Amino acid sequence: MTTNNKQRITLFINPDIAKHAKAQAIVEELSLTALVEKALINYLPKVTIIKKFLIGPDPDPWTQINEGGL
Repeated sequence: MTTNNKQRITLFINPDIAKHAKAQAIVEELSLTALVEKALINYLPKVTIIKKFLIGPDPDPWTQINEGGL
């Protein structure tokens, strides 16, 4: 097995789900890794956008001046 462009991860999942996934991988003649990758590709959105929201004081000093601060 080659591990080019692969990242090892550890998951804790229900043993019945693991057994079912292993059996399905055998039926589809795939490795368990390939089956999980296939399932994640089909489940996940094509693009994920993560937005960072700032919590706290307004970083714009002009806002503070206009509101009577500084």
